[in-house]
Amino acid sequence: MKITIHPLFFAVIIFCAFFGGFFVSIIFALTALLHECGHVFCAAKLGYECKQIKLMPYGAAAVCDIDGIKWRDEVALALAGPAVNAAICVGVAALWWFFPETYAFTDTIMQASLAMLVVNLLPAYPLDGGRVAKCVLSKLFSPKAAHIILRVTNLLSAAGMVALFIISKFNITFLFFALFLVCSALEKSPPAVRINFASRAALRRGVEVKTVIVGDELTVKDAVRLLDDKRYLIVRRESDGKEITQDELCDIMAQKSIYDNVFD
Repeated sequence: MKITIHPLFFAVIIFCAFFGGFFVSIIFALTALLHECGHVFCAAKLGYECKQIKLMPYGAAAVCDIDGIKWRDEVALALAGPAVNAAICVGVAALWWFFPETYAFTDTIMQASLAMLVVNLLPAYPLDGGRVAKCVLSKLFSPKAAHIILRVTNLLSAAGMVALFIISKFNITFLFFALFLVCSALEKSPPAVRINFASRAALRRGVEVKTVIVGDELTVKDAVRLLDDKRYLIVRRESDGKEITQDELCDIMAQKSIYDNVFD
């Protein structure tokens, strides 16, 4: 997976440095990067590969389209990023409890993580809270109505950020978040690609074989969790002894949904 940096990202860093906020901007950028890593790791668990993480002038974004997956997995994927920020907040708070003298060195980390957590839980698409709201709205309304509601919510949230920018006496952070809402809403991510774990080069060198005995109800998504890039996987069904090799499993992944049964 690649990490790409938009040219304007450096312009933002230089702008912040000019006003004495260089280290603050770096901390916010690293916090955003960790947030997106939460999405990437969760996507891998679901059987999808995120091609890259983009560092943009208004934040970060993982290139990972999850359209079409079940709503429960989409909610889990959406909340994975805020969960990372929440964990950082808890960790820093614990550090303050045991070592109060570290407050002066970690207060900006807490502020960045808390801001990332709160903002991303806003019900504005494509923020994480907006993705959860999309799942809920899709159960209550038609796709067209849900899309309209999300667009309106998105515009209201962006307007709210602009208002906070003015009220806070031109805190540039709020303006960047408003820009993020607008730009991300207009950008369409490329489709995700299912991970192919079959490595021909590794097989030529020779790899250890891992045999796993499973039940009849094994799904493609559950099979992904069994894959190991260090060992060649063979899945054996307990009821009749039928086996599927790692190569065959990769072919199944290309033909079936991640929710389909492997042995059907």
